Amino acid sequence: MRRGLQLGKIFGIPFQLDYSWFIIFFIITISWSLIYFPDRYPDWATAQYWIVGIATSFLFFASVAAHELAHSIVGLRNGIPVKSITLFIFGGVAHIGREATHPATELRMAAAGPLCSLVLAGLFYGLFWISQDFSVHLSALAWMLSFINGLLAVFNMIPGFPLDGGRVLRSITWMITANYRQATRIATFAGYGVSYLFILGGIFFMFFLVGGWFNGLWFIFIGFFLNSANRTSYRQTMVREDLKGFSAKDVMLRDLPHVRQNTTIKEVIQGQPLLPSIPCFLVADGERMAGFLTLGQIKQVPREQWDLTTVGQAMTPVEQVKAVRPSDDAVTVLEQMEEENLNLVAVVGEGRFWGIILRDVLIQFALSLQEPRH
Repeated sequence: MRRGLQLGKIFGIPFQLDYSWFIIFFIITISWSLIYFPDRYPDWATAQYWIVGIATSFLFFASVAAHELAHSIVGLRNGIPVKSITLFIFGGVAHIGREATHPATELRMAAAGPLCSLVLAGLFYGLFWISQDFSVHLSALAWMLSFINGLLAVFNMIPGFPLDGGRVLRSITWMITANYRQATRIATFAGYGVSYLFILGGIFFMFFLVGGWFNGLWFIFIGFFLNSANRTSYRQTMVREDLKGFSAKDVMLRDLPHVRQNTTIKEVIQGQPLLPSIPCFLVADGERMAGFLTLGQIKQVPREQWDLTTVGQAMTPVEQVKAVRPSDDAVTVLEQMEEENLNLVAVVGEGRFWGIILRDVLIQFALSLQEPRH
């Protein structure tokens, strides 16, 4: 989950603002208040430009939030958990706990956002048409919001993963081929093509159009963002696909090295010359299992605190570790860990401890199963 400001919940879904959102909010507000509205309405007072510009910016991002909320509501109605909705520099994103298991479900989820934006475009256009006779400021705001919501719907329907249009393309291809992996590859290739077109378009704007450097730079940023998001989405999808058929006992770590709870981090490091290859320790308190200490937790302790920090202070207590059964599906375990933001779970069955699953190690295991890609 992204770091940012928590705004509360709608339909039980946490909303938050990524800190990068303030950058784009500032840029958009400045553009509308100092350039667009003064150019279109030169007789307004300065304060009126700013009031309408700020209001337009807030309602624009409220529209983006509604777009993501539409995705989320359809997902919830189909049993897909939604962890949060985040507004950030490139718009908004709904963080879902798992992917759709049927192409029709993905089609409904993907189409819900653009349809919501189209509805909002129509509603704001109606407000623009009604308000022309009594408020030029309201009509100007409504026209811009109608246009921007229409543009948002069109942009998101570009058939490139991970845009909504790319997910629509994948769902339709999935229906036709009955092959989720192949459908994902096709949508991913389309996503790469779209990202490269944005980058090339941005370069064209910057070097061949007078005054087009800002739009060109923005197109290039979007292109690189789409390229990165496409790569990440594809990797996440393939990880889930490659874990199919494996259970928790197949992917868990066994025979963990033991350390005592009162041992310092410095003593652990000195006693384990092959530490980088050891992802986790089992922490003992006498004969009792007290918790788990991961390599990541060791790295979080500042070097100057190694001889002062004990294993017990840095570990995850066993009471806070979620347990799964040895027979649980590995994909389900990964989805639970991502949904609840867990780094490790314990595998427990038949009244005894079997091992642990680390999320990073599980993902690396899945990646190791994939064929080399050139």
